[in-house]
Amino acid sequence: MLRVLMFLVPLALSVYAFIDCISTKDEDIRHMPKPLWAILVLLFPLVGSISWLIAGKKRHPAGGAAWGGGGGRRQWVAPDDNPDFLKSLDEERDKDDRPGDGERGGAG
Repeated sequence: MLRVLMFLVPLALSVYAFIDCISTKDEDIRHMPKPLWAILVLLFPLVGSISWLIAGKKRHPAGGAAWGGGGGRRQWVAPDDNPDFLKSLDEERDKDDRPGDGERGGAG
C-alpha cells in the first residue's frame, strides 16, 4: 500500500499543478512564462509541481466585497464597516418600508 501511495501522491500533485498552471491567467503567473512553467512541471514532476505551487502563481485571498479596496495589501472589513453591505441593508429597509406592497404595512 505504501508503494502505491509513493507513486500516486506525486502523480496527483503533478497533475494538479499542471492543470492549475495551464488554467491560470497569464497576468497571474510570476517569474517565468506559462509554457516554461508547464514544461518544468512535466519534466520534473515533483520539483516542478512544488515550485509552481510556491512561486509560480500570484495567490489572492478568498473573499470579495468584504475585503477592503485600495492599493497595496487588502485588509478585512467587518460587515458593519463595509459600505457595500450597509448600502444593501438600507436598500432592503427602504423596500420593506414602502406603502402598498400588500403584505406589510398599510391598513390590513
